[in-house]
Amino acid sequence: MENKPPVPPFTRDTALEKVRLAEDAWNTRDPDRVALAYTPDSQWRNRAEFLSGRDEIRAFLTRKWRRELEYRLIKELWAFGENRIAVRFAYEYHDDSGQWYRAYGNENWQFDEHGLMARRLASINDLPITESERLYFWPQGRRPNDHPGLSDLGL
Repeated sequence: MENKPPVPPFTRDTALEKVRLAEDAWNTRDPDRVALAYTPDSQWRNRAEFLSGRDEIRAFLTRKWRRELEYRLIKELWAFGENRIAVRFAYEYHDDSGQWYRAYGNENWQFDEHGLMARRLASINDLPITESERLYFWPQGRRPNDHPGLSDLGL
């Protein structure tokens, strides 16, 4: 079986590491890479969509990143337990008309013993913003270590 460290049970440090690894993967906008963090039969609720398994996750992410251009994401640990982590996040993107958005949300994650996410429940709201309200300006890809997090940005 594949392992995706860190694995449960989580400590504060390993939960923080898991959150940053997830953020880094999502900021690649690579559906194939991101899908490998989930169990083959992972169950998702993302807004009003219900997904099951890596193939559906991969297809969802492909559609998502075709619509959400110049996507940049920050995740922050909210809480953790044995095999569960809760995060809050915000990401910025624009659509094909040039309208910018900041999406705010919360996710609840449940992991198997190998550190793969078996369940992801996400609630997300999009807020239209002007280009001058943007806060995320790093080059596409991983958020630099010295870039402020959500709390530092007042989000």
